[in-house]
Amino acid sequence: MENYKVLVVDDEKEIRDAIEIYLRNEGITVFHAKDGIEALDILNKEEIHLILMDIMMPRQDGISTTFKIREEKNIPIIMLSAKTEDTDKILGLQVGADDYVTKPFNPVELIARVKAQLRRYMKLGVYEGLKKVIDINGLILNQETREVIANGEKVRLTSTEYKILELLMLNAPRVFSIDEIYERVWNEPSYNSENTVAVHIRKIREKIEINPSEPRYLKVVWGIGYKIEK
Repeated sequence: MENYKVLVVDDEKEIRDAIEIYLRNEGITVFHAKDGIEALDILNKEEIHLILMDIMMPRQDGISTTFKIREEKNIPIIMLSAKTEDTDKILGLQVGADDYVTKPFNPVELIARVKAQLRRYMKLGVYEGLKKVIDINGLILNQETREVIANGEKVRLTSTEYKILELLMLNAPRVFSIDEIYERVWNEPSYNSENTVAVHIRKIREKIEINPSEPRYLKVVWGIGYKIEK
């Protein structure tokens, strides 16, 4: 891969070292942090393209660190969790994580997820032919700058939120099922993806809708999926 830089945040040195071996074999430069405080310090000094973030850490955990990062950056964040409860995964997605991997993880799966997130983040909006500015009733998405404007104000989306919105806006008013959204955005087969997609949809609504409980743009079609109203 290109000279990507990944920050691995985990309080267990053995896990950090193991992940570094997998990533370096792919030509990726790796930075280490043992907690959220060290991670934020590195982010202030280095250009990082993706973060692998453990949830349970001393001093500052992965949830609060992700929340802090999302105040300023839309770098892809993949959560690493030793727990299998859906609540941990959902909480991570709610504060802005793009994906999650449960420990102990399969190295092949981890690398595949890292590569997928890096491709989306580094090449988002790059298509053959003319780049577009999509304007649907004042909801504006610029594929060249990756900017989104809603209700006259610039909206800060994570890379995954952007990709979902882009998919729906490019194909408005087509309805996409949850499985379709997951497979198109995550670029992998859908498996128990309902919670993952629903959390991202809710976050997008909170950012683009004046009243998320009565959305103007991002509509649900009950029993089918989601669409952007045109």
